[in-house]
Amino acid sequence: MVASAWRHRSLIKTLTQREVLGRYRGSVMGMAWSLLTPLLMLTVYTFVFSVVFKARWNAGSDSKTEFALILFAGLLVFNLFAECVTRAPGLVLANSNYVKKVVFPLEILPWVSLGSALFHFGISLLVWLTAYLVLVGVPHWTLVLIPLILAPFALFVLGISWMLASLGAYLRDVGQFIGVLVQMLVFMTPIFYPASALPESFQKVLFLNPLTPAVEMMRGVMVWGELPSVLLWVGGALVSVATAALGFGWFQKTRRGFADVI
Repeated sequence: MVASAWRHRSLIKTLTQREVLGRYRGSVMGMAWSLLTPLLMLTVYTFVFSVVFKARWNAGSDSKTEFALILFAGLLVFNLFAECVTRAPGLVLANSNYVKKVVFPLEILPWVSLGSALFHFGISLLVWLTAYLVLVGVPHWTLVLIPLILAPFALFVLGISWMLASLGAYLRDVGQFIGVLVQMLVFMTPIFYPASALPESFQKVLFLNPLTPAVEMMRGVMVWGELPSVLLWVGGALVSVATAALGFGWFQKTRRGFADVI
């Protein structure tokens, strides 16, 4: 898995750039949409939750924008996952012209999808950071730990993407199912509410969701300046490595039949 990514790193970079630029090709504003979209979403979240719902993350907090910043921090992680996973079932089908080319490494397609999602993650993070500077002040130094949290999470996303890309080539219903599942996960992940707000018995179930540790740790380093939990990070890293290895192995075993079903 690692050797394949390293050997084709130049191709992955080129295809990722083409993927990012191709998404906005033909639009009047072009790449500006990658910045405008998260900016508009942050503005909407701030208005809806701080003005309309008057929501507060902490009971004793009077900040009108705290909820929006906390919510957006959690959505950064979820959107990265959602962008890759919702596209994964159609990766092989959308690149059918590569399937019959023996020399083309199909296993890099999820890497390209991840690279594009990471680009949008970076733009959204820049928007969040700007808003935090303006509305709150200097961010915590723990922001430098974001790559530490992101690395194992990216491996987990890759593993799931490899599995879904393979299944999507054989079963077209996978794409429909994943769309519904992602909509359910946005409410089953502590994005709109803190995990501590649930009873302890429910918290244990909530942490079975592989997105929960990543969201909690990312929010901790971005908003409250907390160091990631060693237990959560190690557990998440082990699950991510196992998922990536299994996903890659499954994809490589099943890729021989792609040409027959497309």
